[in-house]
Amino acid sequence: MKKNLNLPNALTFLRILLIPAVYITYFQLPERRWIALILYLTASFTDFLDGYLARKWNQITSFGKLFDPLADKLIVLTVLYCLAETNYAPWWVFFLVLGKEALMVLGSLFMLGKKVVVKSNIYGKTATCLFIAAIAMVFPWHNIAALFTIGHVLLYIALAASLVSMGIYAYQAVKIRPNA
Repeated sequence: MKKNLNLPNALTFLRILLIPAVYITYFQLPERRWIALILYLTASFTDFLDGYLARKWNQITSFGKLFDPLADKLIVLTVLYCLAETNYAPWWVFFLVLGKEALMVLGSLFMLGKKVVVKSNIYGKTATCLFIAAIAMVFPWHNIAALFTIGHVLLYIALAASLVSMGIYAYQAVKIRPNA
């Protein structure tokens, strides 16, 4: 238990706490949605920071392995839900990401049962960066039409990169799957 008490895990826990804060701020303070964006960007930064620190300080834990990717999925889904609910992003993007993430969780659980961990890949990391940029541009903190348009294009590219990443994860999982 004691080895789970470290800064990378504290950052993951902070990201989990920021999820409802983003949602509540987005809907309760519509005239100040930029605050929700700052909370989202802070959560996104902690995603990069906790992983970096965990590897650098050799503080990779079971808690981090489970909750870091879960927090990542939930924060993106929360923001996509907020944006879709207020017509800043299409619902089909939210539902496609939700379905993809559900499949990833089920696949991860299956592989974990086989004692296999599929490592993250560059496509997933690229998709995450693209989602962050796209969401920042699509987020209703400005009135610049070109920025919204670029944000939507990036959102679709991020979605495509995310689906490619899922395909690669699936391929790796099948390729390295131990005999049942």
